Amino acid sequence: MPSVQRAGEWQPRVIGLDLSLTSTGVAGADWARAFRPGRRRGHERMEWLCGHVATAVEDADLVMVEGAAYAQGGQAGHHELAGLWWLITQHLWRRRVPYAVANPHHRTIYATGRANPAQEWPQAQRSRVAKGMVRSVVVERYGVECEGPGRYDQADATVLAAMGLDWLGYPTVPVPDTHRRALEAVRWPDLIPPVAN
Repeated sequence: MPSVQRAGEWQPRVIGLDLSLTSTGVAGADWARAFRPGRRRGHERMEWLCGHVATAVEDADLVMVEGAAYAQGGQAGHHELAGLWWLITQHLWRRRVPYAVANPHHRTIYATGRANPAQEWPQAQRSRVAKGMVRSVVVERYGVECEGPGRYDQADATVLAAMGLDWLGYPTVPVPDTHRRALEAVRWPDLIPPVAN
């Protein structure tokens, strides 16, 4: 495992993106926010989200994008969400910003050590409990407060950013190997950014 960054040391600009039509989480090493388009729909919503995300990823050395949750393929807005994912990754590709794709299980394993950390809870509660577990890890391990309606999206994006920093060799906190194994399954960019340790 790479050595942990000390406070004040330089680190690359890694941005985590948890793309959503209603609340897109965006985070760096020590901050997180959620872009919520409100009543915007269709093309207006896509334009608004793409504009905000484009500004957030400006000058990034690496962007970590959450991939599709295929088990939820029938969810409302799936077609439009896939469109948003491609618009954002096309923007990154066009500007030659390296990006990696981690599926939701990779993100959850990196945060909690398990793909389904709420397995012992009743089926109807598992998703919400797991989201709360990831958020708790982000607050306790990384010190990033994730508040408000987009708190789970902010937490997911923070974990993604932490994964990218770890892969580049700039982890901000120690992460057990049981959690770091998630890095092996991420689809990393073909070209390693020059900032990698």
